[in-house]
Amino acid sequence: MARKEHFRDVVAGMPDAGYWQEKADQGWELSAIEWVREVSAGESSQVVLRQEVPYGMQVSEDCMHLVENPQEREALTLMLGELIADKPLSEVAKSLNQHGFRTRKGVKWDAAAIFHLFPRLIEVAPQIYPTEDWADQRRQLFRIA
Repeated sequence: MARKEHFRDVVAGMPDAGYWQEKADQGWELSAIEWVREVSAGESSQVVLRQEVPYGMQVSEDCMHLVENPQEREALTLMLGELIADKPLSEVAKSLNQHGFRTRKGVKWDAAAIFHLFPRLIEVAPQIYPTEDWADQRRQLFRIA
């Protein structure tokens, strides 16, 4: 299975039909639309938009992109491997701690911290274990011939 490439295109105005066709001809599939509008000073003070960088990623040196954080990616890979092996969250946390991994707050892992990462683990699992790699991993874990 091929890996997916994502691209965010900043546009100055409403794209015409030719824009959409050009992207489709290049093999791109529409996955999201982001709308932006101006708001009055009173409205903007009520809304605070803040989003955490996903675990396993970090802000790039140019501060324009997110790039992989190798240490966090290694922790995610270890977590997935342990969870695939059907280990309890307490054992997964113990393994992470024994390998020297710490949460972003610098504290030891516990079952609750891993549980809170489940949505992120579900999101990155196909990248860490693409279909062909998953088949090999599954054979090793469950000794399937």
